[in-house]
Order: sequence, then C-alpha cells, then structure tokens
Amino acid sequence: MFNGQRFRLGAAIWLSAMVGAVIVSLTVIPQMLSNLPNKPDVGIVVAASILQNAVLLALAVWAGVGLSRSLGLGAPVFEATLSGTDVWAALKPQLIPATIVGVLTGSLLIYLSHIAPAELLALGQTTEISLAAKLLYGGITEEVLMRWGLMTVLIWLPWRLIQKKDGLPHLKYVVGGIFAAALLFGAGHLPAASALGASLTPAVVSYIIVGNTLPALLFGYLFWRRGLEAAILAHALAHLVSTLAGAV
Repeated sequence: MFNGQRFRLGAAIWLSAMVGAVIVSLTVIPQMLSNLPNKPDVGIVVAASILQNAVLLALAVWAGVGLSRSLGLGAPVFEATLSGTDVWAALKPQLIPATIVGVLTGSLLIYLSHIAPAELLALGQTTEISLAAKLLYGGITEEVLMRWGLMTVLIWLPWRLIQKKDGLPHLKYVVGGIFAAALLFGAGHLPAASALGASLTPAVVSYIIVGNTLPALLFGYLFWRRGLEAAILAHALAHLVSTLAGAV
C-alpha cells in the first residue's frame, strides 16, 4: 500500500509522462493511419492509444514507486519538488552527466541518420514528428516506461528471487537490467516503424534495434547512477541536438 508521499510521487510522474503520450497520440497516430488502405475511425484509435498509454504508464509508475527505493534507484528531483526540499541540490549532480550523454547520443543519432537504410530515410520525409513530441514523449514518457518501470522490474526480479533482497542489487543484476531494458526498448520501435509503412527487412530491423539500444544503455546507466531525471534530460537533449542538426 502506498502512503500519501509515494502516491503523490507516482501521480506527478504519471501526469508528466501522459503529456507526451497524448501529444503523440494526437499527432503521430493520424499519420500512421493515413498509410492504411482501409483507414479506421481516427478518433477511436487515438482515444484507444491514449487509454493504452495511460494504463501502461500507470503500471510502470506503480512498479517504479513501489520497487525503486529498495534497489537504490530514485527520482530525486520529483521527490525534492514534492517534499519542498532543495530542488537545485537534487538537480545539480544530474546536469553535467545528462548533458554529456545527451550531446553524445544526439551526435550518434546524427551519424546514424547518414547510414540509415534508404527506406527509412524516405519514410522520414513523409512522417512529421514535432519537436514537442520528441522531447516530451521520448524524453519523459519513454523513460518512465522503460527505465522507471521496466528496468526497475528487471533488476528487482533477480534481486528478489536470487539475491533474496540481501542488500543492494549485485552489479551483474543491475547491468543485466540495463541491457535487457535497452534491448526491449530497441525492439519496441519495430511495430511503430512497421505501422508507418517500413518493411522489416534485416537491414531495417538491425538499424532500428541497434540505433535505439545504444542510447538506451546510456540512459539506463544515468538512471542507475544519477536518477530518473538525468535519463529524461539526456534523452530529451539527444532529440534536441539531432533535430536542430536536421538529422531526425
């Protein structure tokens, strides 16, 4: 059972993540549907997408709030804001690592845009994803789903079942959780690419998985060492850097 403080933390994280989910549902889903020969009712699909995201985010938030603290993970800026303590003291240690990872990842995205399969390059010309969607969905929604929720669970399971909750998780379980969540993050982009009209050829699949897994490893490391907000800032900055460069 969550106490009041943990409930407020979960509500704040869920609401923050839902903003990006709503924006993507309203702007990207209609573009995806326009590629279908028999286009379904756009309003129904958008509403279903928002509802699905709301449920998935609720599960991720519930897992993160319930399990993260015992694993040494956290969201220090959210927690400081809600508790009325020094927000800058919580944010300051995250800024430099998040900036470094964000710029490096953005540079990686720029490089990857130059070696992308031709089919994905053509698809990028016909699908417009706003900067707001990239920053809010990529930066917040995806990090809440994949790091706060999934990665936390993937570390908690061996810690609970094998380590028997003896101290903080062993390094191998943390590393395993980071890698597993990153791989699932990479693979999770395949259905969206297919829905947008991409053929899942070996080259396309490899590009999508590798191109998304590598940044996710860095975001996972930041979440582990600095907190959820560091991963959010780095992810958002990566999109900002690559978008300003005209890459993705």
